[in-house]
Amino acid sequence: MPLGAPQCGAITAGSPIAPGRLGSANLLGKSRSLPGEHRLKRAQRRRQNSFVCRATLDQAGLLDPMHLLQWPMVVAGTVATAACAGAVLDARRKTGLPDLRYQRTKLNQAIMKACPSLSSIYSACPFLTNCHVETIFAALFRRDPGVMYYRRCVIMPDGAAIAVDYELLEPKLELPQDAPVLLLLPGLTGGSHDVYVQHMVLQARRRGIRAIVFNGRGTSDSPVTTPQFYSASYTEDTRRVTNYLREEYPHSTFFAAGWSLGANILLRYLGEEGQEGNRLQFAAAASLCNPFNLPISNANFEKGFNRFYDQRLAQSLSTIFRRHMPLFLNRNNEMNPELAVKCKTIRQFDDAVTRVAFGWPSVDAYYEGSSSSLSLPHIGLPLLCIQAGDDPIAPYEAIPFKELEANENCILSVTPAGGHLGWVSPSDPRGAPSVHESVVDFFSAVLEHTPAKTAASDAQQDALQPEPQPVLVDR
Repeated sequence: MPLGAPQCGAITAGSPIAPGRLGSANLLGKSRSLPGEHRLKRAQRRRQNSFVCRATLDQAGLLDPMHLLQWPMVVAGTVATAACAGAVLDARRKTGLPDLRYQRTKLNQAIMKACPSLSSIYSACPFLTNCHVETIFAALFRRDPGVMYYRRCVIMPDGAAIAVDYELLEPKLELPQDAPVLLLLPGLTGGSHDVYVQHMVLQARRRGIRAIVFNGRGTSDSPVTTPQFYSASYTEDTRRVTNYLREEYPHSTFFAAGWSLGANILLRYLGEEGQEGNRLQFAAAASLCNPFNLPISNANFEKGFNRFYDQRLAQSLSTIFRRHMPLFLNRNNEMNPELAVKCKTIRQFDDAVTRVAFGWPSVDAYYEGSSSSLSLPHIGLPLLCIQAGDDPIAPYEAIPFKELEANENCILSVTPAGGHLGWVSPSDPRGAPSVHESVVDFFSAVLEHTPAKTAASDAQQDALQPEPQPVLVDR
């Protein structure tokens, strides 16, 4: 080949250069691999790195078949450990002192001193710190104490029968006839069969208090004999059952406690008695997870997962109504039995039946006028209100802080967590709600620091009152 002849692969002046098709040397004189050579070298490097990696793992014994079988277990263990750590940390975050609000009166200070459980740290249960998880866990998995009852029916003026359940005990466990009496009002569609109610019955009896359960019309398999259920503000059944029990136990001091809608009804009753100047039938009362402001609480049902509770409670109302539907047919042109049977929300049922039966012009008027927050200024006895800060059914926004703090008889405790009817204890997740101890402590403290209040003592006080003297008028 003559000198100066172009070499194979070299670039001569004036030769066209295709983009991306440079040979072994570029214009700057630097060598560059052909595309095929580059891919070959890259594959060789990968094989070399893979060999080194396998050699390292083999040297460590990690390619042993037994080790390979353990890898899924290691990963699962790591994930479980991380989940446990997260659950514990979240429980610690929601563990803390309750938000206590009350006036520093002499009686309130004595009660707080006698009830250390009211001011102690609330401990959230790991894995149950989500309000929905805790609410559902408590409803489904709380241990059933198996309380046995015997029932009496108190007949109302309209012919309705109100079922009142007493704990059935062996003679050796019977309480004295003059033991304090605790009247319990369960939540919407609830009754003596509910597990949280049974736990309160047991805890009260262990402290020497006789618990009696008030079952609203149609609940807990109680009979419905008239075309009327109960409502958030109808208190006449509560009033008459209370009078009946005070006649049965004239030498006993009476307390009352309610949950959810039962708490709303209880406070409405206490407010009416105070507003009318009637003699108080109870020495003290407790309200747990009270919805207080019904318009706010009902609107809260429309948010996210809360719709699940709304549908479930509406289904329970519809089931009770369906059993007694013939009583409601052709009774009132405004009542809508068809809607009540098919209702998907509590609001639909209340619009179809409740507000009509009790004479409210609209369901909004019914909610607005039936809220127990309206009754707080008129309550004249020691009242303990316990709420959970994350309650999905009785929301934090519905708590009437101003009205509660303005009444010197009220003590408010808001726990950092607890769900609705939950308050699961970390020491016994399937046991009684942790706040039940505070309720019983509260009643015991009131019993210790206030004069005995019984039907017999009221009658004796009336006997000591001087008879009114006739007024003489000069003519």
